[in-house]
Amino acid sequence: MSKPIGLGGKAVLTIGHMAGMIDMVALPLWIGGLMQHYRFSPQHAGITVTLFLLGMVIASAVLAPLFNRIPRRLVTVLGFAAASVCFLLIVRQPIDGASFELLAPLHALAGLGAGCGLSLVHGSIGRTDNPHRLFGMVSLAAAVLGIGVFAVVPGLTAQYGASVLFVVFAVAMGLAAAVSLVGFPDLGDPARVSAEGARTASPSSRLIWMPIAVVICLTLNQSMVFAFVERIGAARGFGAGDIQAMLVTLGFFNLLPGPLAAWMQHRISPLNVGIVGPVGQALLAFTLASSAVFAPYALAGVLYVSMVIFTHTFLFGLLSRLDPSGRATSATPAMMMMGSCMGPALGGFIVSGLGYQGLGWAACLVSLVAVVLMARLRMQLRVHADTHQRAFA
Repeated sequence: MSKPIGLGGKAVLTIGHMAGMIDMVALPLWIGGLMQHYRFSPQHAGITVTLFLLGMVIASAVLAPLFNRIPRRLVTVLGFAAASVCFLLIVRQPIDGASFELLAPLHALAGLGAGCGLSLVHGSIGRTDNPHRLFGMVSLAAAVLGIGVFAVVPGLTAQYGASVLFVVFAVAMGLAAAVSLVGFPDLGDPARVSAEGARTASPSSRLIWMPIAVVICLTLNQSMVFAFVERIGAARGFGAGDIQAMLVTLGFFNLLPGPLAAWMQHRISPLNVGIVGPVGQALLAFTLASSAVFAPYALAGVLYVSMVIFTHTFLFGLLSRLDPSGRATSATPAMMMMGSCMGPALGGFIVSGLGYQGLGWAACLVSLVAVVLMARLRMQLRVHADTHQRAFA
């Protein structure tokens, strides 16, 4: 079911991943810009970003079951192009608190377009000869993009306004559409692949919902806490320059988990990573949300996203083994953004009601659910060790 692709095809998938995941990279600047420049309340800022992420969830959930039955190149190009147009329209809207009614629907439409493109990119990665390694490498590329965003965009935003961020989004989506039009990889005849997937279906399909739910927990925690990391620092009285330096350092540190996860692919069980990762995420989230001292806050902030990248790479590889057809990995944007779309809005309500420290307690509860799910999956795979030998390795 897997297929080798050339460097050109991998480059196209990498650019598509970078564009589709740019929201995760820029989430603190996105929320912060809407609150600081557009004068949105925490709830309105969270809901606006949530609508974009919800659009991605809907698009990915609809397309994932159809992955091997649709023209992948065409849908990818149209999806990213539509997202680019929506962000250009957002740039033209007034920068004030009254623009919520205009920005909200445009965010939802942009999410639908980006979700279409990213879903087919991730499904295609899942159909390559080594999905775990390639996903680790595209995560490295997204980290490089994050460095550029955190190093450049805050200064441009301060000089030209919050609309600069949406220009960056539009350019990234437009580039992804262009390269997909030229070189989106050929994974074989969709009808034939769909028939093969039906013939090779296994009991693994009943187990994929557990790692999918764990990914949702991971991304819910990430977006719920990380969306407010800049605001948490400001509320604690940390300097704006120190916070930006922490975000830039975070970007450089995010270069490590993708290649590290690829290198350790055959050295660590994905089941162990799936348990330890949420525990580490909970500890970091609680430190971020409660520390009144800059050093622990900064250290937790630098490590926070890396924990998710490392853990998710192993879970992506696990899903590609449980379902080699590419349908489960094509749903990656849905599972990621389902957690992410709830995070900013939920975080906004928690901050309004309980303060920033409430985010840490909420993250601990979500991580507990993830650990229970992975423990359950481990038990099920041990019961069926012969059937699921490749996934259990």
